[in-house]
Amino acid sequence: MNTFKCIVSYDGTHYAGSQVQPKHRTIQGELEKALKKIHKGEGIRIHSAGRTDKGVHAKGQVFHFQSSLRMQAHNWERALNTLLPDDMFIEAVEAVADDFHARYDAVEKEYRYYVETSEHYDVFKRQYAYLYPYELHIAAMDEACTYFLGTHDFTTFASAKTSVKGSRIRTLYDVSIEAEGTMLIFTFRGNGFLYNMVRIMVRALLDIGRGKYEATIVPEWLEQKDRRLLGPTAPPQGLYLWGVSYKNADETLKNEADF
Repeated sequence: MNTFKCIVSYDGTHYAGSQVQPKHRTIQGELEKALKKIHKGEGIRIHSAGRTDKGVHAKGQVFHFQSSLRMQAHNWERALNTLLPDDMFIEAVEAVADDFHARYDAVEKEYRYYVETSEHYDVFKRQYAYLYPYELHIAAMDEACTYFLGTHDFTTFASAKTSVKGSRIRTLYDVSIEAEGTMLIFTFRGNGFLYNMVRIMVRALLDIGRGKYEATIVPEWLEQKDRRLLGPTAPPQGLYLWGVSYKNADETLKNEADF
């Protein structure tokens, strides 16, 4: 058997999420359907670096699969893109060691979240950014970002529906905000993320930006370990799985935004 690592980008608007679900259109389902055609009816299971929810997008999702076929990497890329729908695209395929695992070998993930703050409702951005037409205190949000850096228990910032049974301690290496006109781009890089963690953090930062809370409340939130302290979760359409890094620095798989 041969093992291949792939990077895929997708528009998550019309998917029920990345993980396969009966009677629903999913990223995994479409990828496995394409692989089944290439393998002339043989079922091939893929393993991704992580799940994304309904409506969430990816610029750099990574998955691996095993195959008895001996195609070159560029031929896999061409074959898959021929069969996949036009809201998905295989960016790269690479042959890797048989013990490679897209999820368990990942050492860092990067997510980005887009927030459009213009008062003018842009119908063309509604599926790709959170339309949030309010004046925000960016300096307060920048300060709040610094309190998330490092290693913390992020229970307060995890969905009550999270299935994590063990530790909720995660390490974040970068939490930052960049403005491009009226668009705010939130960047989160860390060794792992809990269910809905990024979207909950974004909404908390927006509440700080609107003056509902002081930036210095973040350490208190982390200490309390109580999701009920915070407001609703930010919607999915602004979120992108941007890239996944692996143990070998040469295996970092990331894309540049073309927003």
